Amino acid sequence: MRQPISRRSILAALPVLAAPALMPRMAFGQGAWPERPIRLIVPFGAGGAIDTLSRTVAAKFPEVTGGQTLVVENRPGAGGTIAGAAVARERPDGLTLMMADIGANAIGKELIPTLSYDPPTAFTPIIHLVNLPAVLMAHPTVTATTVQQVIDQARARPDGFTYSSAGNGNGSHLFMALFLKEAGIKMVHVPYRSGAEMVTALIRGDAQFGFPTVSSGIGQIRQGNARAIAVGNASGTPLLPGIPAVSTVLPGFECAVWHGIVAPAGMDAGLAARINEVFGRIAAMEDVKQRIFDGQAGAVVGGTPEDFANHIRREVARWTPVIRDGGIRVE
Repeated sequence: MRQPISRRSILAALPVLAAPALMPRMAFGQGAWPERPIRLIVPFGAGGAIDTLSRTVAAKFPEVTGGQTLVVENRPGAGGTIAGAAVARERPDGLTLMMADIGANAIGKELIPTLSYDPPTAFTPIIHLVNLPAVLMAHPTVTATTVQQVIDQARARPDGFTYSSAGNGNGSHLFMALFLKEAGIKMVHVPYRSGAEMVTALIRGDAQFGFPTVSSGIGQIRQGNARAIAVGNASGTPLLPGIPAVSTVLPGFECAVWHGIVAPAGMDAGLAARINEVFGRIAAMEDVKQRIFDGQAGAVVGGTPEDFANHIRREVARWTPVIRDGGIRVE
């Protein structure tokens, strides 16, 4: 015969029953992200490297979020800062994220002093996704084949060489400006509107040098229309075997295009950690890493929100004096 349940035993059991009922709901609120479609704002137009990366990530997003979607939204203009300003005004609720770029999310205020937001403080860094290596290229008529020969010839011909870039304040501009600054040489800057245009100008001979991403320049290098002098990152790239790093001549030189995920400033640390986990799982997929390497010569980075925050701080410290010394501005 079943014994009757006393009122005391019911009351004694209540805390045990209540705690599990409450705790999963609290944990679920943090761990359930995303509970609806998420917007990923891309600061440049469709078809470029950052757009391709964004769509690669978005295609895998449902696999790690139980079928939820990541909607890519392109907002180009003003070196990425139109998108940056828009995202900076959003709530840090995880519904709007941004594919980060050095201009919009790190040094934009130096390039555009009238910018309506301060990039280093306007965002919550989430994860450093990739680095895209860059390569110092020369037109075939340039007789220099090494970094030291480029420096020596430029010193012998002050202002005698020109270099193309994908626009004022673009990474290709900053990389060359850093190279000239550390080498103590000068060249005339000729800005264009895109990476494709800057490489075209180089192979036409309208400029003698350029510092595009490897993915932008490798086709012309392989066809013999341009020469690879050196790569910007110290580790080099297997796509250009035997090409040394600039740092072998200029110690400490390092440059690469980088992208990651950021959110508006003020995001809860637990939510930031959850979003980091999702994108970290995507970045760790072997087919994603292979696609990024094959299409953009890129290397996945990953890491914690703090790692990405530290990287952005280092980039601000690295490029601010280059921008100020060079008087670089984006109109």
